[in-house]
Amino acid sequence: MQAVKESVQSFRVLHVERDSQSATSFRQAFSNQVHVTSAASLTAALNVLDSTEPIDLILFNESMGSSRFISVLLTKPGRAAIPIMLMTDRKGIELTEAPYHGHVIDVFPTNYSEEDMRIRLTYLIHKKEYEHDGHAVTKSESIRIPIGKRMFDIALSLLILTMISPLLLVVAILVKLDSKGPVFYSSKRVGTGFKIFDMYKFRTMKTGADQLLAGMASQNLYNNASAEKPADDRCETCQLANTACQRPLFMDQKEICEVIYQQEQRAKAMFSKFKEDPRVTRLGKVLRNTSIDELPQLFNILRGDMSFVGNRPLPLYEAEKLTTTGYARRFAAPAGLTGLWQVTKRGKASVSDQERIQLDILYAKNYSLRTDFIILLKTLKAVWQKENV
Repeated sequence: MQAVKESVQSFRVLHVERDSQSATSFRQAFSNQVHVTSAASLTAALNVLDSTEPIDLILFNESMGSSRFISVLLTKPGRAAIPIMLMTDRKGIELTEAPYHGHVIDVFPTNYSEEDMRIRLTYLIHKKEYEHDGHAVTKSESIRIPIGKRMFDIALSLLILTMISPLLLVVAILVKLDSKGPVFYSSKRVGTGFKIFDMYKFRTMKTGADQLLAGMASQNLYNNASAEKPADDRCETCQLANTACQRPLFMDQKEICEVIYQQEQRAKAMFSKFKEDPRVTRLGKVLRNTSIDELPQLFNILRGDMSFVGNRPLPLYEAEKLTTTGYARRFAAPAGLTGLWQVTKRGKASVSDQERIQLDILYAKNYSLRTDFIILLKTLKAVWQKENV
């Protein structure tokens, strides 16, 4: 049993890169986190894939011919299921189009941030462990939306879309007239079993709002008090033993204590929500307070990405912070338009991220058609928010 657990913890990355310096830098930076195998050509990469050891992720330099590489992968069963991350400086790559769709999960620049790459790898490692432990497997029958729930979703979404089509048209025109930018906003979200999909809304923010997020951390309602920076670079255990750091971690060419790093990460907010958000347009405030901005998600429900009731699908940067076994349990439930958290805590600034997680986990353990109907009825009463969040 121990041998099986150790094999899961060994996350294997095939790094396809012809530049030896780049390959060496990656191996030095991440070999303490993943098992790295380098390949300097397509032929060498294919030989590695034919070996007995399974590969969990392919990190591929796009300049070596990603289209050709993907087409060759498809010629042999089993290869197509291996996720690919592209390394490229080319802009405008659309992952929902051929040949990337269904194969490439992310794109990183060649001068990537080590911290960003480490976070992404950590997310994938925990996802693998989560699937192996039997809580949920992305293509497993156990995490598919139950047939009764799915039939209800299809019938109700079709009915509502037919009835509100004039309203959707009017809102689309108003959004276009209110501010510059597209009518609809789509963002990558993580839903059931860590499935990543495009979630649609009417645009309620100014163009370029995502770039303003990093500078607004102090206004985040979910932020915990900042952890006090220790005077000593060592954790309490090492200080008491009067020894050098026993768990060093190297990030961006700096040595830090792994224990202290994890404490700092836990102190960071897992979700983002703001009061009187300056990025929101005038019309956007009305659309949010009435939840009209959520109506395009009826198309997500019709497609099967979401259900009417479930746990809210999270942006990638939030999902990456919820990949420990306990937190990841929330992803075993269907992704939903509304849910237990919305009807019990919605609009309350005092709710903590931990409360929200526990409500999501509670729903994942106990959801049924009966509880869904109760939540839907409560949602009708909770649509009008009193606080502008």
